[in-house]
Amino acid sequence: MLISYNWLKWYIPEIPPADKIADFLTYHLTEVEGVEKLPDGDVVFDINILPNRAHDLLSHSGVARELAGQLGLNFNDPDKIFKIPESKPTNLKITLDTDKCNRYMGRIVRGVKIGPSPDWVVKHLESIGQRSINNMVDATNLVMYNCGNPTHAFDLGKISGENIVVRNANEGEELKLVGREGIVVKLKSNDLVITDGVKNLALAGVKGGMDSGINVAPEILSERSSDLLANTENTLGQTVSESTSGSTVNLLLEVANFDAATIRKTARRLGILTDSAKRFENDLSSSLCSFAMKELSALISEMCPDAVFEDVVDVYPNPEVEKIIKFFTSDVSKMLGSNVSEKDIELFMHNYSFGYANDFEKGEWTVTIPLLRRDLDTKQDMVEEIGRWIGYDKVIPTIPKLSFVPNKNEVYENIQKARAVLLADGYREIATYGFRDKGDVEVLASASDKNFLRKNLTDGIKESFNLNKLNAPFLGLNEVKIFEIGTIFSGNKEEIHVCFANKKEVKEMTLQEFVASSEILSERSSDLLAGTLGQTVSESTSDSASTDYLLLTAFIPWSTFPFMTRDISVWVPENVEADELKNIYKEFGTELLVREPQLVDKFSKDGKISYAYRLVFQSYEKTLTDDEINQIMANISEKISKLGYIIR
Repeated sequence: MLISYNWLKWYIPEIPPADKIADFLTYHLTEVEGVEKLPDGDVVFDINILPNRAHDLLSHSGVARELAGQLGLNFNDPDKIFKIPESKPTNLKITLDTDKCNRYMGRIVRGVKIGPSPDWVVKHLESIGQRSINNMVDATNLVMYNCGNPTHAFDLGKISGENIVVRNANEGEELKLVGREGIVVKLKSNDLVITDGVKNLALAGVKGGMDSGINVAPEILSERSSDLLANTENTLGQTVSESTSGSTVNLLLEVANFDAATIRKTARRLGILTDSAKRFENDLSSSLCSFAMKELSALISEMCPDAVFEDVVDVYPNPEVEKIIKFFTSDVSKMLGSNVSEKDIELFMHNYSFGYANDFEKGEWTVTIPLLRRDLDTKQDMVEEIGRWIGYDKVIPTIPKLSFVPNKNEVYENIQKARAVLLADGYREIATYGFRDKGDVEVLASASDKNFLRKNLTDGIKESFNLNKLNAPFLGLNEVKIFEIGTIFSGNKEEIHVCFANKKEVKEMTLQEFVASSEILSERSSDLLAGTLGQTVSESTSDSASTDYLLLTAFIPWSTFPFMTRDISVWVPENVEADELKNIYKEFGTELLVREPQLVDKFSKDGKISYAYRLVFQSYEKTLTDDEINQIMANISEKISKLGYIIR
C-alpha cells in the first residue's frame, strides 16, 4: 500500500522526518518495501501490511494512529473538526435480507454538481498513484484511502422508489458491472447484491453496476477523466458514465460493512480484485462506517455548498461491543522476560488511547479495546503490543525458568526397556505393514486389497523372517533374529504387542507380559538404556571408532540385481591362519565379490584345520549366471591346489 508523508501530516503535525519514519515503520510496525520522493517534495512509502493488521492499517488514518501511539505524539482526529451539514427528513428505506451485511448506512444528497475535484484532492490521490475522475468519485476514493472503509455513490435517479435491498444473489443471476462495454457476470447464491427491489445496482463490496452509475455531461469532462469514463476501473468499482442527458444531480451515498469471507470468495471467483474488496475481505470494524459517512458528507458539502443532505439511515442489526481484556503487571514481565513497570504500561495505554482501570494493589489491569483493533483478543496479545511499543531490542533475552516435572510415560519407558533387551540379544527391529487381508476391524474405502487392521504381529514377522532368511548371506548374517513392537487391533480394543522371531521360534505377547516375563529385564535394562552391557557410553567408543572415522563413512548404493552364494571348505595345516584363505578369496573373487568372505565353520582333525567360508557375488550391471561364478570358483580352486591345500 502507498502512504503519503504529507497526508500523514494531517494527523500528526509534529511527525519526524520521512527517513526516520521509514526506519521506524520497518522496525516497529511493518516492512517498508520502497520509498519515493515526489517532485513536489512529498515522500511516498510503499508498505507491506500483514493480514493480522489489514483491518486497521490499510488507510492513512490507521497508519497515523499507530505512529502517534508508538512515538507518543498527538493524533489529530479529523472526526472532531468535520463540518457536518444540516439534514432534512428522508423517505429512504433500507432492508437487509441477508445476515452477510453487518451494517448499511445510506444517505440521499440532492443538488450536487459534478465537476473537477479541488486541487488538494487531486494532489492527494495522485501522490498514491490514483487518477482523478470527478469530484464525487474522488470523494469516495479519498475517504477509503483516508479512513479505510470503502464508500459508494449511486445516481438516485436510477433507483426505483428510493429503496435499497441487500440480499444474496439468485443462482445464475446476471449483473452488468462497470467496465468498457460492461462486464456481465453470472452470480452464485452466496454472492451479495445491492438492489432497489426491481433491478440490481451493484455487486456488494466488489464493484458497482452499469445501471446505477453517476452520469457526467460531456461539456464538463476534464481532460484527465475523459479517457477513464468508458473504462472506469477505479479502485472502488465506482460506476461513472458519460451522458448526453446531463450530469447526475441527486446521489445516494452508501457506507456499509459486509461479511469478509463472502466478499473474498466472490472477488476471487470472479477475478475482480478491487481495493474495495481487499479491505472488506480483511474484516473491517463496523464502527468505521460512522466515520466514513461523516467524512464523505463533509467532503461533498465542501465541494457542493448548495447540496441538500437528508438524514442518514443506519441499519445495524448487531452493534459491535468493545472487548475487555484483563491481565496483571506480572504477566507482562513474565512473558517478555524483562521487568516492565506499571508506569510504562500506563504510558502505553495513554499513547494508544485505550480505556483502562488499574488495581494497583493487585497489579491488575482491565483494558477496553477500541473497536478498530480486531487483532487484540487475549492478554497475550496485549503483552505483545506492549513489547512492540517498548521495542524488542530493549527486551533482555533470558532462559525460561521451568519449575515443573514432566509426567512419567510408563508405556514409552516399557517400550524402550523391551527394545533395549532385544537389541542386546542380537535382534534387529523391523516395522511391518499395519494392514492385512484378514482381521476384525475393516477400513472403509481402502484402495488396497489389504483392508483390515492387523490383529497380530506374528503374520507380518513370519513374512519378513522368510524374506530376510533368503538374504541372510548377502547381509552377512549367520542367523536372522528380528522383532517388532507395535499396535494390534482385535475386536473393539487395541494393544501394544511385542513379537520376536529366530530360527527356532516366533513368539508374540503383550508389552506388559514381555516386561513381566523377562527375568533379566529389571537388571539389564537400566544398563542398556545408558550404554552397552558392562560398558558406559564413553567406554564403548574406542579409538578404532573415532569421530574422524565416522565422518569419513560414505554411503555405497546397493545393486538391484540378485546375488549368488558359494560355500567352500578347505583343509590346511594347523599353522595356516584363516586370513590366508580369506585373502585368496578376495584376490580371485574379482569385483563381483561384494561382501567380505565370511567364516561360517571351523574344526580341527589329525593335525589339520578345516575353514569353511561363504562367498557372496553380485553385479551392479546384470544378473549373474552360474557359468560366470563357476569360472571364478575354478580359479580359486586352482590357486588353493597349487598351495597344496585340499578342498573338501
